[in-house]
Amino acid sequence: MNTIVLASNNKHKIEEFKQILKTNIIPMEEIGFCDDILEDGKTFYENSLIKAQAVSKFLKARGLKYDVLADDSGLCVNALDGEPGIYSARYGGNHDDEANRQKLLKNLLDKPDRTAYFMCNLVLLKPDGTIVQGIGKTFGHILTEKDGNSNFAYDCLFYSDELGKSFSSATPEEKNSVSHRGKAIKDLLINLNKKS
Repeated sequence: MNTIVLASNNKHKIEEFKQILKTNIIPMEEIGFCDDILEDGKTFYENSLIKAQAVSKFLKARGLKYDVLADDSGLCVNALDGEPGIYSARYGGNHDDEANRQKLLKNLLDKPDRTAYFMCNLVLLKPDGTIVQGIGKTFGHILTEKDGNSNFAYDCLFYSDELGKSFSSATPEEKNSVSHRGKAIKDLLINLNKKS
């Protein structure tokens, strides 16, 4: 796989992609893209495509030909009709992890069903306009209080069915082996091979 521009500056996400894909990933700021992208899609797919198209347009305007990878992912809680979903990063405020977690716990107080899943939708946009998609889900439930060492997003509240522990209690390797992002990347690679 060639060098890929990732439509993100999220250091945690960049590291995850590097570990799983084992290829050269360039965050969008390294190519000079510093604009905020308005994610006004109604689905994970729409938002990931919006991000990929914005960065791809920027590259083309500069005569650069790179594949662009974008993802939109989030936590979907069954008892909350799929919330926070596409609003996961700003559920309780503007990209405030602790506020997001507190709102989630508050909204689940009277709900016996705490089952949930993380969803990831990846879009790889090639310079010729070809779109390859990857989808991944990982299932578990929401704990009543924080667990583990990491305060990243919802990891300390999400108990993974496959791992038998919270994501924040897992090693990066364990998490990547079952994570929604890891599964979406595997799905993307399968779909890429079908197109080649």
